[in-house]
Amino acid sequence: MYRGDSSAKNKPLVVVGSVNADLVIEVDRLPKKGETISGGAMTVHPGGKGANQAVAASNLGYSTQFVGQVGKDAYAPMLVAALQQRGVDTSMVHSIEGSSGLAFIMLQPGGENSIVLVGGANTSEEWQISDEVTAAIQNAGVVLLQREIPESVNVIFAKLATSARVPVILDAGGAEKPLASDLLANISILSPNETELERLTGMPTKTEKECIKAAEALVHQGVNKVLVKLGSKGSVLVDIYGNTIRQKADKVLHVVDTTGAGDCFTAAFAVGMLQGKSDQESMAWASKAAALCIQAAGAIPSMPTRAAVERSLVGHGQDQPSVDKQTKTVSHDRNTFW
Repeated sequence: MYRGDSSAKNKPLVVVGSVNADLVIEVDRLPKKGETISGGAMTVHPGGKGANQAVAASNLGYSTQFVGQVGKDAYAPMLVAALQQRGVDTSMVHSIEGSSGLAFIMLQPGGENSIVLVGGANTSEEWQISDEVTAAIQNAGVVLLQREIPESVNVIFAKLATSARVPVILDAGGAEKPLASDLLANISILSPNETELERLTGMPTKTEKECIKAAEALVHQGVNKVLVKLGSKGSVLVDIYGNTIRQKADKVLHVVDTTGAGDCFTAAFAVGMLQGKSDQESMAWASKAAALCIQAAGAIPSMPTRAAVERSLVGHGQDQPSVDKQTKTVSHDRNTFW
């Protein structure tokens, strides 16, 4: 069992994942089958789950390195520059032949979105895992993964991290297929939303109670913590010790764009843990960050700064999560990852 210690707080967060050019089209509603509808404004933003999470963590003041790939096209310089401008270390971003990743996003007036991904460089099997990248993974405080790159690549990175006793957080978004067993075995914290949780377990997730049961099923498969993102209903964490922690979502009067909110939440949770916060405190911190994220347009452009999150905490107070201790075996180490 790995238990985080104070030294982890001085090590960088390494995010391995996708970087996309997000082509956002404003629509009044989604088209029906066989229907053509008119769209409103179209904008291009840097995005991708990996890049979103790297920027979210860097904006929150934490040293962040990004491992990813871009193509050799007109979008690539913009994508790398967007990361650099927000303080992310991009020295391990490689350029390969072909197109960069693309995301076509249909954004509705209430902020809801539907997305079609074109993997491009992200899904190439020609990932370059250099000695520099290997060293970065094995010297990280936490490695953060998503599922918009090949599963085989995630397995390699997860195994590299685990062999060095570095905790691995996997955001379950980005792929519909089941998790590979050798990936599941090397994850410290798994973070799906309700839809992803249902897909991974084959269990209903319409209610909080159903989500908790589904999360418990994943814990029984060997995951030590499952952090479920419930959108406007908040979040819930289930761990191997039988604890269930619930966090309410912050109230937002005007939702502009929910794109990237889940990425913001996951990254903020990781930063909280690296900075020595408990699971409860990290969930409250992440909830504040995600609430700010959905009040601005775009994924990367909407990631809040640390100062903004801290002002939100001071202005509204920190909601205290509820904790159900369902067994007598409870970890009291606030930095326990797995």
